[in-house]
Amino acid sequence: MTDPTRGVLYPERLPRFTRLAAEGAASDLVEWFWIPEWDLPDGVVSRQPILGYPAANLAIEPDGVTLWGATTRASERELRGSGWAVGALLRPAAYARLHDAPSDLVDAHIVLDEPELQHAVSAAMPDLDAARVTASAWLVERIGAPTSDGRLANAMADLLMNDSGILRLDDAAERLRVSVRTLQRLAHRTVGLPPAAMIRRRRLQEAAQRVREDPDVPLADVAAELGYADQAHLANDFRTVLGFTATDYRAAR
Repeated sequence: MTDPTRGVLYPERLPRFTRLAAEGAASDLVEWFWIPEWDLPDGVVSRQPILGYPAANLAIEPDGVTLWGATTRASERELRGSGWAVGALLRPAAYARLHDAPSDLVDAHIVLDEPELQHAVSAAMPDLDAARVTASAWLVERIGAPTSDGRLANAMADLLMNDSGILRLDDAAERLRVSVRTLQRLAHRTVGLPPAAMIRRRRLQEAAQRVREDPDVPLADVAAELGYADQAHLANDFRTVLGFTATDYRAAR
């Protein structure tokens, strides 16, 4: 499974945070489950900036169930008091069955009327494994086995989100043995984002993690390692999505 801090801009600020792999039939539907738990003193606010994956999330919380679409920018959540969430990073095969127009849900969310799911997961908490099993069972029953199109979409997401060697759409299309146009259409109807945007998000996550973990590495080296044209291109990507440059991120840390 991918490093649990990838996409988390300030992991030291996290409350208790667990990522659990999906198992069995749910592994075709969920990349992994993420479960934060927090219990903060009165008046304390924990701000969690996240550079999300180019994917949708199903979030089950004490007050309801929400389907979050893919994002084009970083997001931030403020944590107060005590609470928890059981989230599922959805694979495209699952997302396309939960929402018929993923592109309409980019940078947006909808509340799902699923009280039985919410009550069942609430009853399972704080047993994290039981919560995962409960959420998995609901997804498998609700969605069923992926279609052939869904499996191709899953393979596309795996490649674009996890293979650092994929820098161009032509490379991804060749690996998947489809045309670039087919790849673009598939991403549109199952993720909501262009495949090029998925590649850019993976590179930016990798860049942020590299800067965070090695404060002495020259930013020009980071840019070259990850396929950016130059350091200015890296800085522009940071600024466009995060609102600050890699230099600002390093200084803030």
